[in-house]
Amino acid sequence: MKHHTFFGEPPRLTLGDIAEMTGAHLADPKRALLPITGLAVLDEAGPSHLTFLENSKYASQLASCHAAACLVNQRMERDLPAHVTALRVADPYRAFVTVARRFHADALRPPLQFGSAGVATNAVVHPTARLEDDVSIEPLAVIGPGVEIGSGTIIGPGAVIGPHVTIGRSCSVGAHASIACSIVGNDVIIHPGCRIGQDGYGFLPGAQGHAKVPQTGRVIIQNGVEIGANTTIDRGALRDTVIGEGTKIDNLVQIAHNVVVGRRCLITSQVGIAGSVTLGEGVALGARVGINNHVTIGDGAQIAATSIVHDDVPPGARWGGTPAKPVKLWFREMMLLERMARESTTKDQDAQVRGEPGQKG
Repeated sequence: MKHHTFFGEPPRLTLGDIAEMTGAHLADPKRALLPITGLAVLDEAGPSHLTFLENSKYASQLASCHAAACLVNQRMERDLPAHVTALRVADPYRAFVTVARRFHADALRPPLQFGSAGVATNAVVHPTARLEDDVSIEPLAVIGPGVEIGSGTIIGPGAVIGPHVTIGRSCSVGAHASIACSIVGNDVIIHPGCRIGQDGYGFLPGAQGHAKVPQTGRVIIQNGVEIGANTTIDRGALRDTVIGEGTKIDNLVQIAHNVVVGRRCLITSQVGIAGSVTLGEGVALGARVGINNHVTIGDGAQIAATSIVHDDVPPGARWGGTPAKPVKLWFREMMLLERMARESTTKDQDAQVRGEPGQKG
């Protein structure tokens, strides 16, 4: 079977170009004109590849590394084989990402799936929808009445844009995504399968049944947001659900009604955020974090993966556990429980040696 690459041919850069681009010190200036044709990890890099090393955990892979050059910090530079040219830089991975963004600019946002720009003949666009120049609507997408879409935006195959939704410029809406009751800013990436702007979970329990509470708010997505595949963002009940500028959301995240997410937050996979939660600016949530309703998490706070948050978190705090608490307290509790369990096990083993009954749990 023929091997296909899914991204375009990268530009040809020399080691000198890369040193200039990243601010790295090229250990052997005589190799400045050596061409680099690709990027690779340490144990897969070939003689025309650039790689990086910043974690000593992977230093053992250097023995079998055949890369032309390696971005590396000063501490680990001496470990490189003689045939691998060092590009010394304080933050090797950040420098590597800088180069990767130049090599593979076409991978930074989803491309056209059908390969041709413009409005596909089998897309359904309501006559009252307003599309600026250079908008692409791919096959089988549906654009509802009163929709406005800015220039440079791509609507993927099978996506559904509901009535009166506004989408800004240079956005990408992935295949089979659906957007309703929403205002989307510029430079927003919405990956395939996202569900944005549907009802929040609002019911009034009663003996005769659960009365549905009307959800009449909106979803506001500010500029530069990226939303991972199959993520769900509910519209507000009365006030809006808001996703702040520059926030990055991973796959399979649930954001409930009336949630306000601040700017530049990082929300990783399978996070669940209940209704009326407020996240400050720069909040980071690890995978599978759950946040109870009406909780406020302050600016710059970090929540460890798999934690459950029931109480407000102060700005800049680092919390973890179930229920979540400051990480130092959480670690002390875990160490204490481990010690108690170990001591209990030792007592049981000693009792068995003496022929005595063990302790009861």
